[in-house]
Amino acid sequence: MNDAGRPLVPSHDRTGTGLEYLQKILAGEYAWVPIGEHLGFHLRAVERGKVVIAGNPDPRSFNLLSSVHGGWTAAILDTAMALSCLSTLGPDQSFTTLDIRINYLRPVNAGTGEVVATGGVIQGGRKVAYCEARLADRDGKLLAHGTGSCLILPRET
Repeated sequence: MNDAGRPLVPSHDRTGTGLEYLQKILAGEYAWVPIGEHLGFHLRAVERGKVVIAGNPDPRSFNLLSSVHGGWTAAILDTAMALSCLSTLGPDQSFTTLDIRINYLRPVNAGTGEVVATGGVIQGGRKVAYCEARLADRDGKLLAHGTGSCLILPRET
């Protein structure tokens, strides 16, 4: 268990839909993704085709210019896009990220505080889902924007 009382290891024995799996993570029944645990962001809300992830980067996430490294921002946006795709998948489906593109609009630094990434599926198909995510500060100012696509695959059981 982690400090929040959640399991440490993600459950790979998903039996339901992607949305049901994410709802179990939100309820604390399943572990959060390890990269989220490591980088300090967590799932705040989920519905079909949309997720909200909140995070507060700590000093380990800073670069030499005293702002948050772009990789941290890319990671939270990538996770929001990927999980928005997962939230649309059936029990027999899986996915992998094909590509991501991140646009950095404002710096994230120690004074920024908690940030929120909202990810959504723009267009979901049988083989590819196109997604986007927006990272905003506590006042709703847009800090970064990402787009990406996910390849939908049969799920190996």
